[in-house]
Amino acid sequence: MKSLLLFPVIFLSFIASGQQLSQVMISGGTTLTAFSVITSQKVLIRISAEGKIIEWGTDPGIGRYNYYTGQLQPYLGRVEYYGPSEYDSILRGKVKAIGTSTLTYYGSSENEAKKGKLRSIGSLQLDYFLDFENKDNKGKLKSIGYAALDYYSSFDNESFRNKLKTVGNTTLSWYSSFDDKLVKGKIKTIGTFNYTWYSSHDINGYGGLKSGLTAQNVNGVLYIIR
Repeated sequence: MKSLLLFPVIFLSFIASGQQLSQVMISGGTTLTAFSVITSQKVLIRISAEGKIIEWGTDPGIGRYNYYTGQLQPYLGRVEYYGPSEYDSILRGKVKAIGTSTLTYYGSSENEAKKGKLRSIGSLQLDYFLDFENKDNKGKLKSIGYAALDYYSSFDNESFRNKLKTVGNTTLSWYSSFDDKLVKGKIKTIGTFNYTWYSSHDINGYGGLKSGLTAQNVNGVLYIIR
């Protein structure tokens, strides 16, 4: 009986020590700029919606200014790259490992929507939309580990078409073209959390954030608005 009680603790510890989606970065309140994956060594690897590595580093920690802006501290550990002799030329020069996390990529023989894109970070698998699945968002990330992703289509309102729609069970909504000119296209809700922005009707209105946190944890993922 005692061993059965210990199993959930061990299992949860294993999950916590692996790689997982940690952050979503939204620039200016309008544009998805990166997803951040955290490794077992607490290194944050930022990737674009198209599966390109943008940067990596360590989290400065809650309470520090850089935490709320999303700025990373340099990672001084091991970084390895695929060499010029790799059998698949698409791999050459790409990042192969950051710390103890090995990175793999979809090869030259893969579907065009996946070719050359990041495939895995350690045990965390990444997948992408194919043309026949989602023509509007072909080549964009479809999932990061267990977190399924979706985007608005080209048939949606022009102010948020093709923008991020869901991350796992969290839905994102955006202000539409019918809203104030300084507000349209900006994030409106992330899950149950609301965001309001200064409009052209406000005396000090320059489209800046009026209410809502610039760093908000929703269902285990930190959304950073900068």
